[in-house]
Amino acid sequence: MTSLPPQPLSPLDGRYAAAVGSLADYLSEAGLNRARVEVEVEWIIALTDRSLFGSSPLSDENKTRLRGLYRDFGQAEIDWLAAKEAVTRHDVKAVEYLVRDRLSALGLDAIAELTHFACTSEDINSASYALTVKRAVENVWLPKLHAVIGALGDLAREHRDAPMLSRTHGQPATPSTMGKEIAVFAWRLARVAKQIEGGEYLAKFSGATGTWSAHLAAEPDVDWPELSRSFIEGLGIDFNVLTTQIESHDWQVELYDRVRHAGGILHNLATDVWTYISLGFFAQIPVAGATGSSTMPHKINPIRFENAEANLEISGGLFSTLAQTLVTSRMQRDLTDSTTQRNIGVAFGHSLLALDNLQRGLTEISLSRDVLLADLDANWEVLAEAIQTVVRAEIAAGRSQITDPYALLKDLTRGRRVGAPELAEFVRGLDIGEPAKKRLLALTPATYAGLADDLVSRLG
Repeated sequence: MTSLPPQPLSPLDGRYAAAVGSLADYLSEAGLNRARVEVEVEWIIALTDRSLFGSSPLSDENKTRLRGLYRDFGQAEIDWLAAKEAVTRHDVKAVEYLVRDRLSALGLDAIAELTHFACTSEDINSASYALTVKRAVENVWLPKLHAVIGALGDLAREHRDAPMLSRTHGQPATPSTMGKEIAVFAWRLARVAKQIEGGEYLAKFSGATGTWSAHLAAEPDVDWPELSRSFIEGLGIDFNVLTTQIESHDWQVELYDRVRHAGGILHNLATDVWTYISLGFFAQIPVAGATGSSTMPHKINPIRFENAEANLEISGGLFSTLAQTLVTSRMQRDLTDSTTQRNIGVAFGHSLLALDNLQRGLTEISLSRDVLLADLDANWEVLAEAIQTVVRAEIAAGRSQITDPYALLKDLTRGRRVGAPELAEFVRGLDIGEPAKKRLLALTPATYAGLADDLVSRLG
């Protein structure tokens, strides 16, 4: 058997590339290298702006030309770095050589020794990962999460008044509305999204073991911690002053745990909607040309929600591993984080793919209100809660002599189907006041949904 031509190993780079490709601009190897060049270039500018080590501030024109090294970063730089790393066996050193090479081409050899000045690789990497992850989350992942939250909000408002039989422990329970149940997911996700939006993206810039030792040896009169803080915050990220050789990754642990938490809620959404489809509460809108089964022509499978469920499980496992691994580094440095962080894009990729499927899936379902009403009408026994609660209120008000209303309703309804006529006859025979009796006789499973409709308004 002949070998296949080169193929993408991951489905994220093959089958699903169109859905997740926007992440590659930040979380690919090339995206990381572009950010590394950005950090190296901006560090040179920061040093020359302060006229350190005999330098002078660069002209605006030269700053623009220098920043072009990362703003115009493309295939030529990707190929150059690949060739150089094959020799150096060190990715960050290859980036340093690239910047030096381009400085020479720009006629800026005089400041070449300020490239990577007093930096350890993790100064560059921590800033680069903070930049790329922040940009990926803010520009790609969070907008997609908010799109799903928005779709849920639209569904919740559309179906806010659609009564449905709840199922607690899988059994018929006090009715709600489909809109309120969908709103619960939107509410939960919005809360976690707010936590993610408020998170930090930390970087260190303090040398080989976080002590600024080389910096002070070169120039003891500079306030290096303050310069480093100003530099890192100028990049739009947050500064960690107290570290080992590496930034401690706690911000990443916090972020990935929160994204995993959001994924857990989304997984719950996927399985619930799948179940509602199975019950017939939602009908799936046929997509022209699509095939549900290779042998059963009638089928429309809930593939969007199944795909999301599986991808959320994969991403959740990866985020859990990232958080568990990155929280620890032996002594002042080990390389486990380096390998681990190369999978950040994979974790976000599966999460983004799940979000994309959920967003699309939520637009491909329609509510079968007749099925909801038929389900309610077949379960009048759920009004037992309302009846026993009203009876208890009547007893407390001195309008009834019934001794154990819960037991009374339990004997009538537990494990039994009770129809509307039987329940009405039971209510008419109760020892309660006429206004309470009238309220109960007017009640149906479809009207016993409390404030479910109004609660949807809490979404804003």
